[in-house]
Amino acid sequence: MNLLLGYDIGTSSVKASLVDAETGKTVASAQYPDAEAPIMAKQAGWAEQDPEMWWEELKQATLRVSAKAEAGNVLQSVKAIGISYQMHGLVCVDKAGKPLRPSIIWCDGRAVPYGNAAFNAIGAEKCLSHLLNSPGNFTAAKLAWVKENEPEIFKQIDKIMLPGDYIALRLSGGDKKTTVSGLSEGMFWDFKQNEVSKDVMQYFGFPESIIAEIVPTFSIQSRVCAQVAAELGLPEGTPISYRGGDQPNNALSLNVMKPGEIAATGGTSGVVYGVLGDVNYDPKSRVNTFAHVNHGTEGTRLGVLLCINGTGILNAWMKRTVAPEGIGYGEMNDLAESVPVGAEGLSVIPFGNGAERVLQNENPGASVHGINFNIHKKAHLLRAAQEGIAFSFAYGMEIMSGMGMDIKTIKAGHANLFLSPLFRRTLAAVTGATIELYETDGSVGAAYGAGIGAGIYKDSDDAFKTLKHIATEKPVEDTAAYVEAYKRWKKCL
Repeated sequence: MNLLLGYDIGTSSVKASLVDAETGKTVASAQYPDAEAPIMAKQAGWAEQDPEMWWEELKQATLRVSAKAEAGNVLQSVKAIGISYQMHGLVCVDKAGKPLRPSIIWCDGRAVPYGNAAFNAIGAEKCLSHLLNSPGNFTAAKLAWVKENEPEIFKQIDKIMLPGDYIALRLSGGDKKTTVSGLSEGMFWDFKQNEVSKDVMQYFGFPESIIAEIVPTFSIQSRVCAQVAAELGLPEGTPISYRGGDQPNNALSLNVMKPGEIAATGGTSGVVYGVLGDVNYDPKSRVNTFAHVNHGTEGTRLGVLLCINGTGILNAWMKRTVAPEGIGYGEMNDLAESVPVGAEGLSVIPFGNGAERVLQNENPGASVHGINFNIHKKAHLLRAAQEGIAFSFAYGMEIMSGMGMDIKTIKAGHANLFLSPLFRRTLAAVTGATIELYETDGSVGAAYGAGIGAGIYKDSDDAFKTLKHIATEKPVEDTAAYVEAYKRWKKCL
C-alpha cells in the first residue's frame, strides 16, 4: 500500500490523515488536541501561539492516526507528506531554526496601523496593482511591528516563515523554505515584477536575506530527517512535497484549480474562494487576492478570497433564539421551507459579527426589514435568514465577476450551511452557478497535494478522480422569485 500523509495545522488543533494513493480512500484521520488549543493574548486584540505547540500537536496527531489505521508500522508505507496551515501567521527563526518569539497569528490585530501606513506611503494604486491587496494586517505588517517594538529580536531573525514553512522545517531537520503562494499571502510578492516586492521590503526596511528559499508549491521541497523519522515512525527521506494555506488548500481539496471555479464554506463565517486566470484586483479592496497553489505551473492562477463574518453564526443565532426550542438544524430547515421564496417580503441582513471587508470595512450590524405583524412568523424569519446569507455570498461573487471571473461552478464540502437544500437552492438561483458537494477536508486535501508534488499523480484531475461526489444543485428553471428577493435585499444594505 502506498500512503500519503496530510497535515492540517489549524488554530484549534492539528489534524492528520492517511490516504491510499491508489484508491483515494482515507485510511484514517485523527486530530490533537480534543479541546481547542490555547491562544495567548497579552493585550486586547493580540493573538499568539507557540510554534513548538504546533509541533507537539503534530506528533500526537501522528501517533493517533497511526493507531487508528490498525496496521503495524503503517507509517512506513507513507510515500509523501503535504501540509495545510493557518494563513498569515508570522514565525521568526534564528540561524539554528529556533523560534525567537511566539507566532503572531492570523487573528492578531496589532499590525493594522503598520499596514495602513504602508498602503498610504507606497500608494493605493501601486499596492493594489502589484500586491493585489492592501498590506493591511498581513504577515509583512506583523513583521514591521516586531521590528519597531522588539528590535533585539528582529536583529536575531535569520528567516521569517509561515506556520506551514515552520512545520516543514521541523520535519526536515532545518530546511528553511517557502513558496510564492505563501509569500503572496504575507504581502511580500509583487505580481507585476514576479519577484519579492522591493516596495514592501524597502518601505519597512527588511533585509532581502530574511526571505527563505522559494520552492514550487508542488515539488519535493524537503525530506524527513533521520531523527524525526525515528521519532514519528516515518521512513527516513520521505518527501515533503506540498504546502498551502488553509483556504487555497480547501480549494485544492475540492479540485478547484481552474479559472471560474469556486470553493465555498459556510461555517461560523462564510468563505468564497475563486480562481482567477488573469492578474487583476478590486479597486475598492473588498476581497483578498493571493497566488493560488497552482500559480505559475499552469499560468496565472490567483485565489480571490471573500470572507463574510455574519453567515453560519446568524443561522446558529436563529436556532438558539428564534426556532422552537429543542429542534435540530434539519427540522429548522424544514420549517423555513414551509413559507414561499422571498419569505413574503421579509429580508434579513446578516452582517452582525463585526466589520465586513466586502462592505469596505463597514459594520452595519444585522437587521430585519419588511416585517408585517399579521403575516410573518418564526418560519419566515428562519427562511429570510438563510436567504440573506445566500444573498451575501452572491453579493461578494458579483465583486469577483467584476474582476473578470466567469463563475459557473461552486464546489463545497457536504457540511454546515451546505447541508440545507434551501440555502443551496437560493445560492444557485441568484448566481446562476451549479453547486457540487463533496466529501473531503483540509488534511485529506494536503495528502492529495503531496501526491501531486511527489509525482505520484500527474495532475490534480488525476489526484481527485476518486473524490467522493455527494450531490449537485443546479439552478431552478424559474428564478424570478429568488432574483426579486435578492434585489429587495440589496436595497436594504
